Amino acid sequence: MAKLSSGPTFPISISRHTYHHRVTACHVATPTTTTTIPFADLHPSLEVIGGARNRFLPALHSTLRHPYDPFPFIAWNPHVETIFASFFRSIPDVRLRRECLRTQDGGTVALDWVAGDQYQLPPDSPILILMPGLTGGSENSYPRHMLTKARSKGWRVVVFNSRGCGNSPITTPQFYSASFVGDMREVVEHVTGIYPEANLYAAAWSLGANILVRYLGDYAMSGHPKGLVRECFDHIPLGQPLTESHACPLSGAVSLCNPFNLVYAFEEFTKGFNRVYDKALARSIRNIFKRHILLFEDIGGEYNISLALNAQQVRDFDEGLTRVSFGFKSLDEYYYKASCFHSIKHVQVPLLCIQVIYIAANDPISPARAIPREEIEANRNCLLIVTPKGGHLGWVAGAEAPLGGPWTDPVVMDFLEHLERGTHKTVESSNGLLTVTSKNLHHAEV
Repeated sequence: MAKLSSGPTFPISISRHTYHHRVTACHVATPTTTTTIPFADLHPSLEVIGGARNRFLPALHSTLRHPYDPFPFIAWNPHVETIFASFFRSIPDVRLRRECLRTQDGGTVALDWVAGDQYQLPPDSPILILMPGLTGGSENSYPRHMLTKARSKGWRVVVFNSRGCGNSPITTPQFYSASFVGDMREVVEHVTGIYPEANLYAAAWSLGANILVRYLGDYAMSGHPKGLVRECFDHIPLGQPLTESHACPLSGAVSLCNPFNLVYAFEEFTKGFNRVYDKALARSIRNIFKRHILLFEDIGGEYNISLALNAQQVRDFDEGLTRVSFGFKSLDEYYYKASCFHSIKHVQVPLLCIQVIYIAANDPISPARAIPREEIEANRNCLLIVTPKGGHLGWVAGAEAPLGGPWTDPVVMDFLEHLERGTHKTVESSNGLLTVTSKNLHHAEV
C-alpha cells in the first residue's frame, strides 16, 4: 500500500550419476548432512514451522536465536505500530532509474532500478525484484529499506511498480488485481532477458505477496502437469535436455504480511479501527483512478464507473471495476479465487513467509487465521516465521528501530544470501547442455 502501506529434510543421493540437462532454476537438495538448529536455540518468542524448517533455519540462526524485541511504546498497539511505520519510518535517499515496460496487452508497468548499477555491478550479480503492497511503490519506506540492505551486499535491485502505482502510467482500461499474474510473468521474463547470467529472486509485501505466491504456484502448475521439483527428473528421460519451460526463473522468494485468504482479509477490514485503513486505501485507489478516468469513458458492460470513482471502501472499487475487468461473476468469487492460499502446496522454489501473530488484532490486515499452516508444513520448500508483534508492515524492532529498517530485512537477506551461495550459475557446454552433478544441485526437495 501507499501511506498506511498495507502496503525434516529429505535429501536424495545421486552421487553415482552425472545428469546432463539444461537447468535454469530447478533446485534439488544437496546430498550433504543437514545442520539443524536445536529447538532450545530458537528463541521462544518466535514461531517457526514449515517443511523446509531444518533445511533453512541454520542460515537464520544469528537472528532467530535472539528474542523478538519490539520497540517500547510504539509496538504496544498494532495500530500505533502500523501507522508509525507508514508515516514516520525514514525513507532512504536512493537515486533510481525508471524503465517503463509495455506489456503484451498494451498496459504499462514501471521498473525502478538503482541508478548506475548497470555500470557498477557485474552482469552475474544476483537480482532481487521487490513488489510493494496495494497502491504501494518505490517511494514507500519498506521497499526502500529492503533495497538499500540488498544493494549494500552487492545485489542488483529493481522495484516492480504495478499499473498506476509509484506514479506509473495506466495505458489501457485495466488496473492490476490480486488474481492477475500476467504482469509478473512479463517482468520476470524481461529481467531475465537483460541479465541471463544472474540468479533471480523476489520479495513482496501484502497484496504484492499474494500475487507473488500465486505466480509461484501457477508457474508450477502450467506446462508440466506432474510438477517440477518433486518429480524434477522422474518424467524427463536421462540425457534429454531440461528446457526453460520446465523451470521457474526465480531461484527463491520471500512473502511478507501476506493476506493469503482475501475473504478473511476483507472481513477484517470491516471491523473497528481497521475501517480507517480501508478508507485510506480506497482513497489512494480513487486518486489513481481519477487521473486516468478518460480511459474508462463509455466502457459499458457490467462496469459501474460511478461506484469505483466514489469508492468509500476497497470493496466498492473492486465491485465497480476490478472483478468485472478480470471476468469474475461476483466479488466473493473474485476474493476467493484470487487468494494465494490455494497456491502454497504447488510452490516449488524456496519460499520464506514472515507473518505477525493475530493476538488482539496484531496484524490488522493480514489475519493469522488465513495462514495456510498445514500446506506450509507439508511443502518441503516453504518456511514460515511468525512474530509476536509487528502490526502490518511495521516490525518496529531490532537494531535499527524505531526509524530505520524493519526487523525483517536482515532475516530476508540472510535467507536470500544462503540461497545464492548454494545456487549454481548456468553454464553452457559445447553441446548446449549443462552438466549437473551432486555438487551443484541444491535447494528444492525432491
